[in-house]
Amino acid sequence: MRGTRSRSLAAGTIAATAMLAGAVALAPGAGAVTPTTATATYNCGIWGTGTTTLTVVQNGTAATVQVTSSAFTAPLDISANSITSTLNLTLNGGSTQTTFTGTINPAVATGSPVTVGPLPGTVASGDSLDSFTAGTAYSLRIVIFGVTVDCKATTAQTPGPFVFS
Repeated sequence: MRGTRSRSLAAGTIAATAMLAGAVALAPGAGAVTPTTATATYNCGIWGTGTTTLTVVQNGTAATVQVTSSAFTAPLDISANSITSTLNLTLNGGSTQTTFTGTINPAVATGSPVTVGPLPGTVASGDSLDSFTAGTAYSLRIVIFGVTVDCKATTAQTPGPFVFS
C-alpha cells in the first residue's frame, strides 16, 4: 500500500508542477517596447533648437519616458524634481496623443542640457508613439522657475516610433 501511495503522490506532484509551469508560460509579460531609445530634433523657440533623446521603459500597460534635450539648457542650477513636464506623443500616426507627465528630474547644472523624467504614462499593446506631433502646439512642455518652455518636434523619431507589445 505504501508503494501505491508514494506513486500517487509523485504523480500528483508531477501534474501540479506541469500545471504551474503552464500557468507561468501563459502569464502576461512585462512588455517589450522597440526601440527603447530614439532621437528627434526639437525647436524650443527662443530657448534653442537641438537633438532630443527619448528613452522608454515598458512594464505591461505602464511606461515611462526620460527626455534629454540639447534644445534647452539650464539657465541656472536646477534642483532635482523641480521641473513640471508634459510630453505628448502622437498615437499610431493619427491625431490622438498619449501624454506622459510628472515632476521628476535630476539636478541640472547651469548650461547643461535639461533632462526630465522618467515621466509616467499608460500604453496599450500595439501602440506606436512618435514625438513628432504635427498640428499641435508642443511635443514637450516644461515649466521651470515659473517660466513655460514649449518645444515642438520638427522631425520624426529616429530610428522610428516606439512600438509597444
